[in-house]
Amino acid sequence: MASEYLKWKYLDVHPEQTVELTPRQRRANWWYYHKWHILLGVGLLALGVYLGARVLGIGQVLPDYQVAYVASAALPEDTAAALENALAELGTDCNGDGQVVVRLNQYVTGGGSGEEAVYAYAGSTKLMADLNACDSYFFLLEDPEAFQEAYHILRRLDGSLPEETEQDYESCYLSWSECQALRALPLGEYTEEVLNQKIHGDSQERLASLFVARRGFWTERTCSYSEECDALWTVITEGSEQ
Repeated sequence: MASEYLKWKYLDVHPEQTVELTPRQRRANWWYYHKWHILLGVGLLALGVYLGARVLGIGQVLPDYQVAYVASAALPEDTAAALENALAELGTDCNGDGQVVVRLNQYVTGGGSGEEAVYAYAGSTKLMADLNACDSYFFLLEDPEAFQEAYHILRRLDGSLPEETEQDYESCYLSWSECQALRALPLGEYTEEVLNQKIHGDSQERLASLFVARRGFWTERTCSYSEECDALWTVITEGSEQ
């Protein structure tokens, strides 16, 4: 009886024939082994395009003027939007994109403890970033003296720059009611929801207790379109006692 070894040794074994893949099967096989590399590359490319567009401002609406609102409570959305649109009617297309855009940057810095303190800290942090980047030229303030004492960033109404130790804060701002052009802005009414109740009011009345001021620059670094901002400041403060 032949051993199992001899049976295996003399077994008529034929090598498997190579299977020829169709073009479609070859593509499917290649995709199976390389798909994650391709998807990762596409993702990195998309991220690069997005970041590049952000840096260059592609696809974004860039403001011609920026206003920093600093107070203990945010303005109603209706009031903020109406103010942006009304001021845009008084300005010019500084960046040449075919439209006049005013951006109101709201920084809520008031608050006591708990959640309010967290929002106040976030607002103060964003405000500091704005000041460091020279984003906002115009300021709409609830307490201009406290603001100037804290940041010393406002120029006098006559355009001169106060000394660092100077405390003549009143020479750096005007009340909203003193500015005829601002009082004449057609801002309409607003609606906001407080404690699940809708509250209606007049936007002009909401802004009447605020004060306006403009940024001072102690170095060559200024905000964008500073000359055009100077011109708009002249328009909105015309007729006031400066």
